Amino acid sequence: MFLIQETVVDSTIATTKFACDLERCKGACCTLHGGRGAPLRDDEVDEIRAAFPAIRQYLNKEHLSVIERNGLVEGRPGDYSTTCINNRACVFVTYENGIARCSFEKAYLKGEIGWRKPISCHLFPIRVDGGEHQRLRYEFLSECVPALERGESEGILLSDFLEGALTREYGSTWYRQFSDGCQSVRQRNGSDFLKQRDA
Repeated sequence: MFLIQETVVDSTIATTKFACDLERCKGACCTLHGGRGAPLRDDEVDEIRAAFPAIRQYLNKEHLSVIERNGLVEGRPGDYSTTCINNRACVFVTYENGIARCSFEKAYLKGEIGWRKPISCHLFPIRVDGGEHQRLRYEFLSECVPALERGESEGILLSDFLEGALTREYGSTWYRQFSDGCQSVRQRNGSDFLKQRDA
């Protein structure tokens, strides 16, 4: 582990190669079994309510019916999550050619809303644990093996793949320090990692 400002980072994040492969995983992270949807911060509940009128056009009748019956979110202050369908798919999933995608992100990328999606989704597969010091850890899921294989074959580091999400959450200065910390971990491990960005 290493410390960036007040955040503890698991070293696995520095050494893992990872890049989502939606054609193979079909957006599995949006449809995981577990009974609850994406974890939410309290302020994100207001973001969801504000964005819903713009994104409802992307949701199918089943999802709209569940929202009407159960609401946009579930839980209580300090423990909110998105509503889900049959203990699996997030209620805000939209399907395109069999791939589960986030309706918030779709609307954001089209310039229809200014909020991208819950930060827990944007940071995935990095999870954030609370405590005296916030801790970032990599969560392995078998559904994400295609992302590990793509990351390995294309030489894409998880720390680079999530640059946008990490910068959104912690800022550019933090991310530069984090990136340097990741590089130091890799150097200490004596491994030869290829850093490759999208052109």
